[in-house]
Amino acid sequence: MKPIYIDYLNALDIEALAMTDAEIIGAVEAGLVAQGKGQTVIEPRVHLEPDPAFHGHFNVLRGYVAPLDAAGVKIVGDYVDNYLHGLPSEFGILNLFDPRTGTPRAILDATVITDMRTGAVTAIGAKHLAKKSSKVLGHIGARGTAYWNVRLLDHLFDFDEIRVHSRRPESRDSFVARLAADLGKPVMAVADWKSCVEGADIVVEASRLPEPQPLLKTEWINRGALVVPYGTMSAVELSLTDIMQKIVVDDWGQCKGGKFGSLRAHVETGRLSEATLHAELGQIAAGLKAGRQSDGETILFWHRGLSLSDIALGKAMLAKAGEKGIGQRLRFA
Repeated sequence: MKPIYIDYLNALDIEALAMTDAEIIGAVEAGLVAQGKGQTVIEPRVHLEPDPAFHGHFNVLRGYVAPLDAAGVKIVGDYVDNYLHGLPSEFGILNLFDPRTGTPRAILDATVITDMRTGAVTAIGAKHLAKKSSKVLGHIGARGTAYWNVRLLDHLFDFDEIRVHSRRPESRDSFVARLAADLGKPVMAVADWKSCVEGADIVVEASRLPEPQPLLKTEWINRGALVVPYGTMSAVELSLTDIMQKIVVDDWGQCKGGKFGSLRAHVETGRLSEATLHAELGQIAAGLKAGRQSDGETILFWHRGLSLSDIALGKAMLAKAGEKGIGQRLRFA
């Protein structure tokens, strides 16, 4: 057997790549288009919860993207109390393989990949589902993915007003300061959910609740708004889906099963089903189904997170790393 080598990108390598907003969005949207065209395989995610006392779990995401000639598996931990240890809530590793032989090709730090691709899916959802004139963003949550939600949304919409709320004032204030510096515009830290959400054109709910709690009230949502809830534990009321003209998800197979997710109760009670679902985002990105068709539509987009997005962004990073001579090549066998 000939020697086998793998490419390795650690967190410092990925930072050195300096991926642009357009590169991130473009890579992730290519994966969504492939999904919409039926050129992917997505296995349902599985979870490992080592001990409830640890207040965390692992997600294992698996997929194959034919146009990228890549299969991949990502393992990401989600631990809500990590801030007490000075750590991010999520750590991840992405493994990429040759889909024809199973030969390993690359290992990438997936902590930032997870944040970037989550923000990209939020932004791509808004690109197709929000009003083009959207100027007010209300964002709940200040965890790692929150930064890329706001940054990539602002890249597309150039908001006049950005409001942020999170449970802990210290994380909220530092998050707002970072965003304001990076975006070059004011970002408002607000003290409660209502002040953040009410009247916003785009509402993103990325909270870190220990258990389901309906803190986001349906009555605060403006007609014509786009609502993007994706917290692990639900923060929305059951009535939220009642006001929607369209409900879109990233992948129905992921959304209809499992015990976590913002709209888990809506699936279990039949409010969200294959019959009430308008489309998957990939179908819209591929031009197979309509996105927003009028400013009066109130639309909900629920994304659980797809291995396809990790694989697509990981492949784009590897290509850029090759051009820039970044990363390491390791002997595997």
